Amino acid sequence: MRPQVPNRWPWPPLITGGAVLVALLMARLWAPPALFPGAFAAGGLLVGLALGLDLWAMVEMRRRRANILPHRAATALVTTGPFAWSRNPIYLANGLLLLGLGGLFDNAWFFVAAPVAAFATDRLAIRREERHLAALFGAAWSVYVGRVRRWLGRRMTS
Repeated sequence: MRPQVPNRWPWPPLITGGAVLVALLMARLWAPPALFPGAFAAGGLLVGLALGLDLWAMVEMRRRRANILPHRAATALVTTGPFAWSRNPIYLANGLLLLGLGGLFDNAWFFVAAPVAAFATDRLAIRREERHLAALFGAAWSVYVGRVRRWLGRRMTS
């Protein structure tokens, strides 16, 4: 029996792409004031960090033979590499990417779009994916959730 898929649509890349388009469109309609000096450099660093985190997570998923497509059934529970610090390192990288693009484009709308995109990703993808992973991996998933936070950080254990 094939496991159920968490979503019909690949929501995270659609949400992130939509956030980029909305931020660029909003800047054309209502240009925000210029950002702080050094925003371009800070943005470049954030984009680099986001791309590095994305690549690291994808390599780790490939090493574990885990499906990377968010609208397909999971094939492995990855808890190593960046997944030891975030249950959603790719989605975290998407948020960092949006913030970095804000600096690179000197566009404050990206700073509005990033938390909105994170909220939408949480509601449309992450929560469904977590139910899917819990059904597939049971106790291993519960242990992982008890150890690693959804976005960033490890839980203190006694």
